[in-house]
Amino acid sequence: MHKIDIELVEMTMDVMKYAINRISKTDPEIGIPRRAEDLKALVGETITPKGIGGEVAFGLWKEHLMKANVSIDHPRHLAFVPAAPTRAAIMFDLVTSASSIHGAYWMEGAGGIFCENEAMKWIVSLTGLPEGAFGVFTSGGTAANLSAIVTAREYWRSLNDQNKVEKGIIITSIGAHSSVKAMAKVVDVDVLLVDTEDKMEASTLQQTIDGLTEHQRRRLFAVVGTGGTTNAGIIDDLSGIATICENEHLWFHIDAAYGGGALAADSVRHLFKGIERADSITIDPHKWMFSPYDCGAVIYKQPELAKKAHSQQGSYLDIFKDEGAHGFNPTDYQIQLTRRVRGLPLWFSLSMHGTDRYKEAVERGLELAQIAGKLIEERPFVELVREPSLSCVLYRRIGWKPEDYTHWTYENHRKGFALVTPTKWKTGASFETVSRFCFINPDTTEKDIEMILDSMA
Repeated sequence: MHKIDIELVEMTMDVMKYAINRISKTDPEIGIPRRAEDLKALVGETITPKGIGGEVAFGLWKEHLMKANVSIDHPRHLAFVPAAPTRAAIMFDLVTSASSIHGAYWMEGAGGIFCENEAMKWIVSLTGLPEGAFGVFTSGGTAANLSAIVTAREYWRSLNDQNKVEKGIIITSIGAHSSVKAMAKVVDVDVLLVDTEDKMEASTLQQTIDGLTEHQRRRLFAVVGTGGTTNAGIIDDLSGIATICENEHLWFHIDAAYGGGALAADSVRHLFKGIERADSITIDPHKWMFSPYDCGAVIYKQPELAKKAHSQQGSYLDIFKDEGAHGFNPTDYQIQLTRRVRGLPLWFSLSMHGTDRYKEAVERGLELAQIAGKLIEERPFVELVREPSLSCVLYRRIGWKPEDYTHWTYENHRKGFALVTPTKWKTGASFETVSRFCFINPDTTEKDIEMILDSMA
């Protein structure tokens, strides 16, 4: 199974041709999902005792299975938070896989980890965190948020014996990403939500803290602010929240998984004032830093606190702690032991293109949101829900009910035209179904936006 034979050599060439075609294609299909039973009818049994052969399996992928996926880098994929990895990053993802590097410890992955750290230095420099701050690449925002909150909780527990037996509390807003609430379950801490989907202001946060009972206040150890909400691109009052956290002796974590890429853009950098005072920050390069999935990042003001929380112990791991294996061990700073060097494609792309090109690409996403806002204002059948924020645009089709948005989404997707999905926005005491754009791909055009809007007419 591990021998190199003629079929494998031929398959390697076929795979390379496929990859080159995919990378160089200028008019990609967006992809149309199919039901599992339909796919089964098309491809039959693919896992058999004797195998179906590489040529047959790859043919099934190209002919049927690949086409049932959504291309996250399609210019008219504007749902959720899409991605647009550079061709250079995609190509080097192949190199990363072929290199078979275990990226947990320097002893095994020194060259790859060195490259990751070079890319990480650039990301950290964007945040303005003080000297000594550093981070590691994770699988995504959820793993990064989880690693940060585990670090915060372990630091809080280390402060006194009472904290070791208490169930902690964190505060965030209802506009925070779903992963914040999800990882709180894993860490087994309670979440108090500030009731605003808009910007979480320092004054509202302070009112929430002041309203806690004495016991709740003793259990409170962290506040999670957002540097660009996934739903609407809203940036919390980071500077004001930082001041409160410093005064109240609370850990300040900022989830900038989506919005953190905008730190590269001079036009909006000022909106993140206060991020340099955070204790930890989440940023996802696979979103607005044009890296392939899966590539998140968690950054710490004091990395040694993360090391105390995450460093794993085991007799078979002792060699990695030895002076002879000296170097930076990424596993010590986040929840994963086994990890690939997922920051390597980002490093290659940054090295190839330079950071100025990255700034230009991020600025284009911001510009597309403003263009979309103007195009919406020009059309009588749609209207903005709120002004565009970062690269997110919320808008409504006048007269539509929730089921109309759903039908429109599925119809456009079924045609292979576009993927734009509805969301909900809180207006007063109720939630309204609206439509949403999120611009990441600099290849999206004004014409793309016009066609999508006009399909609502």
